[in-house]
Amino acid sequence: MRWDVEFTNEFGAWWDSLDEGEEREMKRIRTRPYRELRAKMSPASRAKAEKRANEMLSDMPLCEVRHAREMSQKHLAEILRINQASVSKLERRTDMYISTLRSFIEAMGGQLEIKAIFPDGAIRISQFEELDESPSRD
Repeated sequence: MRWDVEFTNEFGAWWDSLDEGEEREMKRIRTRPYRELRAKMSPASRAKAEKRANEMLSDMPLCEVRHAREMSQKHLAEILRINQASVSKLERRTDMYISTLRSFIEAMGGQLEIKAIFPDGAIRISQFEELDESPSRD
């Protein structure tokens, strides 16, 4: 998984506000690999961090799913045989056909599953599994 970090104006303003000593101290701070930091964590802290990471990974908008799968909009567009702008629009939509969402997920190597969550449990909805590309009207 790869995360992109954006340099914002707020960060730039904060950096510019540092005096020479603070700036020197910030530059001196050494970054360390996560595995090195993780090795120093207590088992409870590691479990908490892993739980939080799993929570974050289990609830994402489509654009973050694509980023997590390390796919560009252009590559996904080629697989779906649409243009990159259409992928961008799809990622911002809050309402779409189930077949469109299924195609999007499958193009990233996944499988769409629809569940209804009730207080007493979850039920997997199966009627959408074999959707036809050209729906019949009965």
